[in-house]
Amino acid sequence: MSDAQDIDDAAEGGEGVPDEDDVEANVEAALREFLDALGDSETYQGFVAADEALQDDDDAMALLREYQRKQQQIQRGGFDESVMAELKQLQTEMSNNETIQRQQAAQADLIELLQRTNDAISDEIGEEFARSTGGGCC
Repeated sequence: MSDAQDIDDAAEGGEGVPDEDDVEANVEAALREFLDALGDSETYQGFVAADEALQDDDDAMALLREYQRKQQQIQRGGFDESVMAELKQLQTEMSNNETIQRQQAAQADLIELLQRTNDAISDEIGEEFARSTGGGCC
């Protein structure tokens, strides 16, 4: 039986109703357990390894920095055909860089796992758990 069901059952019975501090402690403990399991997962470990490899690859990092610099140049200066051509060339180089591709694939796998986690939580609580509020980075 789930912790949420145990709490619901206890609340319906009237006796042994957990106080708010107990419920919060249970939620915190479950969250720590989830984070430990996530940290131990093959998906997360693969992402960490791929990200560390990217950070250690000077050529890949130089490509990413140059790509970001060109993007900013376009954002600040408007459309420039020569800068766009350079940006497209950098995109091609990045798509041919194995380290960047491994990191991007590992990141996509981790995002997919977290989306499935979000979906499972949403299904359990009956509403969208991590609904967009219009802000944030993504």
